[in-house]
Amino acid sequence: MNRLYHFPLSPFSRKVRLSLAEKKIEVELVEERYWEQDADFLRRNPAGKVPILKMGNSTFADSTAICEYLEEAFPTPSLLPKSAEDRYEARRLVAWFDDKFHAEVTSKLLGERVFRKIMGTGYPDSANVKAGSKAIKYHLDYMTMLLDQRRWLAGNDMSLADFAAAAQLSCLDYTSDVDWNRSEVVKDWYAKIKSRPAFRSLLADQVSGFLPARHYSDLDF
Repeated sequence: MNRLYHFPLSPFSRKVRLSLAEKKIEVELVEERYWEQDADFLRRNPAGKVPILKMGNSTFADSTAICEYLEEAFPTPSLLPKSAEDRYEARRLVAWFDDKFHAEVTSKLLGERVFRKIMGTGYPDSANVKAGSKAIKYHLDYMTMLLDQRRWLAGNDMSLADFAAAAQLSCLDYTSDVDWNRSEVVKDWYAKIKSRPAFRSLLADQVSGFLPARHYSDLDF
């Protein structure tokens, strides 16, 4: 049995889960409290991060490296465009959401409101929450600009870029931190992603001590 060590509200875990599900690769999900830095966990990934994918005798770490591996080992359906230029754009946007969006938004909102309590590292920093709430508006506007020109974020076909973005936004939607009224085009895009079979397991996620927003699993939100 393939096994994915993950945490439900880790956007990087979610990106890999979406890729696996879209490619119809079955995995056993093992919830990992990665911040506790358990010795067995660190043996699987000395970087101390989730997700970690175990397939047969091989172990894979780093969400983007895992997704790239899955794309090469299981090419159908493809989650990267065909042309070199379009593949570049998809990879650029994956990095945008993994790095810039996560640093400016997810780590500020989810990190302060949820992970501080889970990890026992104190009370939320209101300045970080305020900064995250401001930054998400910029990112939603940027997505609006892209989607006004394209069918999907990186072009006319759904790609890993869409999964990277949806992974971040779905974590924030769990805690009702996304103003879907800001952009109808982004809301429509998310509704398309959210209705895919690959998204079903994410909508069933539960984190102890934090109930999901009422609309979180509603496809007609």
